[in-house]
Amino acid sequence: MEEYVVQREVLNEDRLEEVAQRDTSLTGPSVVEKIKECSKCSVTRLKQTVQRWVPILEWLPKYPIRENALGDTISGCSVAIMHLPQGMAYALLASLRPVFGLYTSLYPVLVYCIFGTSRHISIGTFAVISIMVGSVTERLGPDSDFIINNGTNTTGSVDIDARDAYRVKIACAFSLLVGIFQILLGVVKFGFVVNYLSEPLVRGYTTASAVHVSVSQLKYIFGVSPSRYSGPLSLIYTVVDICCQLPQTKVPELVVSIVALAVLIVVKEINGCYSKKLPFPIPIELVVVIAATLITHFCQLTTLYNIDVVGEIPSGLQAPIAPDVGFFSQMVGDAFAVAIVGYAINISLGKTFALKYGYKVDSNQELVALGLSNAIGGCFQCYSVTSSMSRSLVQESTGGKTQMAGVVSSILVLIIVLKIGALFEDLPKAVLSTIVFVNLKGMFKQFTDLRELWKTNKVDLLVWLVTFTSTILLNLDMGLGVSVAFSLLTVIFRTQLPRYSFLGQVPGTDLYLETETYKQAKEIPGIKIFRSSTTIYYTNAEMYLDALQEKGVTTIHSIILDLSTTSFVDTVTVKTLRNIFCDFGKVDMDIYLAGCQGCVIEQFEKANLFTNSIPKSQVFVTVHDAVLHIQRKRACLERNSHVSLRCNQQEADYS
Repeated sequence: MEEYVVQREVLNEDRLEEVAQRDTSLTGPSVVEKIKECSKCSVTRLKQTVQRWVPILEWLPKYPIRENALGDTISGCSVAIMHLPQGMAYALLASLRPVFGLYTSLYPVLVYCIFGTSRHISIGTFAVISIMVGSVTERLGPDSDFIINNGTNTTGSVDIDARDAYRVKIACAFSLLVGIFQILLGVVKFGFVVNYLSEPLVRGYTTASAVHVSVSQLKYIFGVSPSRYSGPLSLIYTVVDICCQLPQTKVPELVVSIVALAVLIVVKEINGCYSKKLPFPIPIELVVVIAATLITHFCQLTTLYNIDVVGEIPSGLQAPIAPDVGFFSQMVGDAFAVAIVGYAINISLGKTFALKYGYKVDSNQELVALGLSNAIGGCFQCYSVTSSMSRSLVQESTGGKTQMAGVVSSILVLIIVLKIGALFEDLPKAVLSTIVFVNLKGMFKQFTDLRELWKTNKVDLLVWLVTFTSTILLNLDMGLGVSVAFSLLTVIFRTQLPRYSFLGQVPGTDLYLETETYKQAKEIPGIKIFRSSTTIYYTNAEMYLDALQEKGVTTIHSIILDLSTTSFVDTVTVKTLRNIFCDFGKVDMDIYLAGCQGCVIEQFEKANLFTNSIPKSQVFVTVHDAVLHIQRKRACLERNSHVSLRCNQQEADYS
């Protein structure tokens, strides 16, 4: 066992500032100085600024073709193979035609390649964002607005072409508004906003979103047509409606779904079990899409069994159009929610890969890059995007090292849109739904969080459950608001009700630990050492004083307040400390502060805490310094007391 001995003088705050030479003149630059600094311009500074806002200008000229080109090409091809089925499948979640999922897998990917800072994430369609977009397109463009009228009577049928065209306008405007929010947040350096979305909140929210996604796809699997519901409990109403329509299930579509689902699950399990032996994952989604399209076409399943298929997929690219900003007022709340959720998913994936490969992801630039992807994509008939975990993992595992892999995947998607897209018109929608189901496996596995959180942290478990329940019952947008509010309340709750404890010394050491937790920690006679588990501020300052009084501090002469856990103070904290010094001073108890950080000392000085009644000499560097000072002081008092008593006795004897 290693031992060491530390020998130094006892340091209070006055002596510490003298020994360590604390600089009290440090002040930050003024606003004017900051503006002048930002206004300075030079060629080097201009180049750095442009490269910071457009990162491709920095890394593309240095791109090592020999080392990265092959890996990025293979990776891009692999991701493009996933973009095709996922893009079409997730477009159905957004209540759009599948071709718009292909557009969304093209333009935003190219934009992110130019402005993004992550080398490995794959931008494009994602289930959670798609279902959130779908809730908006269906709310603002319901079927009831497109019932075909015939004179005074209605035929009861929906003008699908008009409805779909209108929903595309909604989705484009929504994508633009989401992009505007993200760009503005990035410009004002608001990337830290994602810190308020804790991991239990995000995982609970995405799990609940997976349930919403699953329910939305049941209508394609069973071939039924449930009514559309919105607002609280809409998910419950939808499930009940689907269950009531189960007797009208289209058996052929159910059979197609079961077969496709079985094949997808089996092959994906094989991919997982033999991932190290396979040169690349089997592209089973693409295989199923091609096989289902061929079988449906040549067996004439649409004609014989009325199976619902994708339908017309126009070849070629659509001309860019300006989104209709008239929709903005009806979708502000939803757009902000999607902006935050999309960014949270994007930055969490980006930081994961950055940590693994040793590079840095700029959180604010990621907001701008994602915002530009959404805003520009909205002008090219794309809906909102974020990164996809499944595609990002494939991009990384197949050798992708830069966003050039995204360029390669975009080129292949472009070829599909221009030349091959029309070949998938006979693809059953039920097959796309099964692809969505299988890709939700990772999100449903997050239910295992409950067991882990039960063992580790009950408050985080409560955040997960409240997030999941509120999102299920209240819908995606309101659920997110309730979840964030509840999560912030738990932070306040934890700081408002901290743990208060008395500390004792471990014999023979300078360690002071909680007497309730450590058996060897013994209180020092006549001295109480009091500590709060969190910082002291206005929400808990009064309780701090009450706890100190309730703990019982009679028959002692000194109290040490350990402030090592305090990172900031406010005016209420200062008033509370003054009251403690005053109240306990009236009963001849000395109060000492210990473990104060430099920033706390500065705040005390600004608040004029230190006076003749509360001198800096009663603030010590550590608890042990304060204890040694008190013991030496008491020893001196006792020695003086004995001397005084002896003198008085001698005077009495002399008399």
